[in-house]
Amino acid sequence: MRIVFASNNAGKSQEVAEMLRPLGLELLPQSAFYVPDIDETGLTFVENALIKARNACRHTSLPAIADDSGLEVDALDGEPGIFSSRYAGEHASDADNNSLLLAELAGIPDAQRSARFQCVMVYLRHASDPTPVICQGTWEGRILAAADGDGGFGYDPVFYVEAEGCTAARLPPQTKNRLSHRGQALRALLKRLRPA
Repeated sequence: MRIVFASNNAGKSQEVAEMLRPLGLELLPQSAFYVPDIDETGLTFVENALIKARNACRHTSLPAIADDSGLEVDALDGEPGIFSSRYAGEHASDADNNSLLLAELAGIPDAQRSARFQCVMVYLRHASDPTPVICQGTWEGRILAAADGDGGFGYDPVFYVEAEGCTAARLPPQTKNRLSHRGQALRALLKRLRPA
């Protein structure tokens, strides 16, 4: 089964494709179809994921999976949230976003640096699908005072996973996929998509 993934984030696309491959599902990035970007005008992760999935379906005539995910930091009242990928500006790099986050948290003690990654993943059969499948995953951690590790992407180098004793950027890909918010949401989605 061919499914388009409504994202231009190469790291995210690779993670999701690796998790779908053993199930015989072929995930194709929307870039393979020249799907134009669409403004994420929603106020929630769910709304933004649906906007992206409908856009991909509309331009490819294939079923689509989309996710919207981000980091919520308690000391920052849930920021950067839905603005995680553009926290330091519209064309900010991962390093820019991490630098701004660390600056915003300067002086905040470790005990008050709790955070979590959220992921909402949706599946649409077609652009006008009135019953999208929507699943969510949450990954708890805390933000370090400095980046550590060069694996993963996004906020992985500053997101410390207590149970593993390291940042998400130091986790092997298989471990990260098992624990992560995206892995949780995708496994929940796949359970819903499998025939009974």
